[in-house]
Amino acid sequence: MDTDRGSQAPVDTESGKTALPTCVLITPTRNEAAYIEETLKSMIAQTVLPLRWIIVSDGSTDGTDEIVRKYAAEHEWIELMRMPDRTQRHFAGKVLAFNAGYAKIKDLEYDIIGNIDSDISFDENHLEFLLAKFAEDPLLGVAGTAYFEGPSLKYDYSLFNLENVEGQCQLFRRQCFEEVGGYVPIKNGGIDVIPVYLARMKGWKSRTFPEKTYVHLRRSGTGGAGLLKSFFRDGKKAYYLGAHPLWEIARCLNLLKYKPYVLQSVFRLAGYFWEFLKQEKYPVPAELVAFRRKEQMERLRMMFFQRGVFKS
Repeated sequence: MDTDRGSQAPVDTESGKTALPTCVLITPTRNEAAYIEETLKSMIAQTVLPLRWIIVSDGSTDGTDEIVRKYAAEHEWIELMRMPDRTQRHFAGKVLAFNAGYAKIKDLEYDIIGNIDSDISFDENHLEFLLAKFAEDPLLGVAGTAYFEGPSLKYDYSLFNLENVEGQCQLFRRQCFEEVGGYVPIKNGGIDVIPVYLARMKGWKSRTFPEKTYVHLRRSGTGGAGLLKSFFRDGKKAYYLGAHPLWEIARCLNLLKYKPYVLQSVFRLAGYFWEFLKQEKYPVPAELVAFRRKEQMERLRMMFFQRGVFKS
């Protein structure tokens, strides 16, 4: 383990409280004019502001850029960056956009780097809450919170695997982010899953804190896709990221409890076994697949006896 890990956060000499780490944020966005203003308003209202917030427009054509420019003109810590136009919407493009923003801030002095989506909203101390968690635990490498999608919480967070951190709002300690190599440009998705597992493989902690929430204004995975297609794609993504077949079967059985009930389970499982039968190569390292499957089987054994849910 690196000798820098485990050191205590500095204390503010005036207040006597633990000083919060500094933060930079990057938001890749593409055609989010319907939602991005809510994200901008939420960030501007924060009790603790980021040093810089780079919003990378990935070929937007719907007015997204104009909305961001309006706010960037009023707040010098917000910057709009535009990527070249491209015809397809895919997850690899999101990584390329993130990396373009990252190139602009990587030489700054900061402690925490965050990747936040442009279709979320949150209360005024959301960022301060997460930064305080990093200050409290020097081994915390990745952090996020619970979230609402529609009128209810996305998951039952009393049973959710709290070591997983969803990608809509994902903060990394800088050292952790650099050690895992950032985000991997995989066209079929799962870009937010890989660095969280790599962080744990390298000895960092990852954590979702359910006592704080944000709102995801659009259902996960539906950008540019219908609902059933997104379920099928979720199953394909689970295969690409090395999910164990028994885990995926158990997960789909568990999904029968949630709307739209059978359809979600059937289409997700079909997507997984479509790729499984093709025996496509995993686009992630073999050691990550082994690590993930080991965790899944341990949780499966535990949840079988505790009658929990299956979330990875």
